[in-house]
Amino acid sequence: MDNTSIKQIVGNTFAELANALETGKFGKRVRVGVTNRGSEHGPMNSVIGAEMASKNPNIEVVVIGEKTNTKLETIEADSDEKAHKIMEDMLKKGELDACVTMHYNFPIGVSTVGRVISPANGRQIYIATTTGTSDTDRTSAMFKNAISGIIAAKSCGVEEPTVGILNLDSARAVERGLKELKNSGYAIKFGESQRADGGCVLRGNDLITGAVDVVVCDSLTGNVLIKLFSSFTSGGSYEALGAAYGPGIGFGYHTPVFIISRASGSAVIANAIQYAYESISGGFHDILDKEADAVKKCGFDKILASLKPKTQDTSVKAEKMPDKEVVTAEISGIEVMDLDDAASLLMNNGIYAEAGMGCTGPIILVNDTKKQKAYDILKKGGYVS
Repeated sequence: MDNTSIKQIVGNTFAELANALETGKFGKRVRVGVTNRGSEHGPMNSVIGAEMASKNPNIEVVVIGEKTNTKLETIEADSDEKAHKIMEDMLKKGELDACVTMHYNFPIGVSTVGRVISPANGRQIYIATTTGTSDTDRTSAMFKNAISGIIAAKSCGVEEPTVGILNLDSARAVERGLKELKNSGYAIKFGESQRADGGCVLRGNDLITGAVDVVVCDSLTGNVLIKLFSSFTSGGSYEALGAAYGPGIGFGYHTPVFIISRASGSAVIANAIQYAYESISGGFHDILDKEADAVKKCGFDKILASLKPKTQDTSVKAEKMPDKEVVTAEISGIEVMDLDDAASLLMNNGIYAEAGMGCTGPIILVNDTKKQKAYDILKKGGYVS
């Protein structure tokens, strides 16, 4: 260990001691950024949630976006893009431990694990996953989502989270894959449906009763579920319950961004900040890497490959890769299964493109100056209407 690392450890230790003396509580203070632009309930809605979360003396919240009447530290930004840039820069520099935001696009391979409350018994459930996408193939995505759900639950102190798979298309294939992973040595604990026939494949009833800790589904279904759980008491326009859409998780992805929505109310935003605090305090990054290493050793990649569609590969391949450039313009309306082909089509026509997942579904990202040309190419190719 070099002198710089030793000094950093000593500095962090003294900072924690100072915080303990000030607050009377021991533990690492977690610094969480929250953006307040874009909410359907106004910028103060996010700030109220931040102030609620700040009552925990181990949480320090920084507001990024519009200036409001608050004593919390505020960094002004006049657009979503600027707020996200500030947020990302602060995360990279270690000035923030995590961020809570909306309107954020994750790369393919990263999706979020939401946390809600089961109506029957108040038990916390982790919905894996709720936005973004782990894979363009649905079965493969759900297989990956199960591991993401385990990572999220473990980082919040659930030592042996029970896992169930929602009864959707691909559920049985995912079940076979996960059981093969377990038989190869990965310590996964399957939950049990509370219906008479049992098993780890869940019915809708099991969501209401909180039968398992981690519910595995595809992201679009998970997105619907978390909206229903969060807003069923408010008539749908205001998300009042739960801890929102959670952290973006993907192997090798170490940017702790937690998602809320435009409809998230202040209590949900407070819970989302608390979720971020619990995750970071619980060793989120270390657990992510540990679980990734564990599944890889148990044949994760081989099992994943076996879940891919067995049909002949007729996808469009990029023959020549254009030079990489900044991509901020979004083109939506593309089926998730066609994302890779659509990006390759643009590449073959000299336009650098990236596939992604926005808050409303799959997107292609291109340079602002080439958006119209890219759209015309995709329309001619039958990828957009």
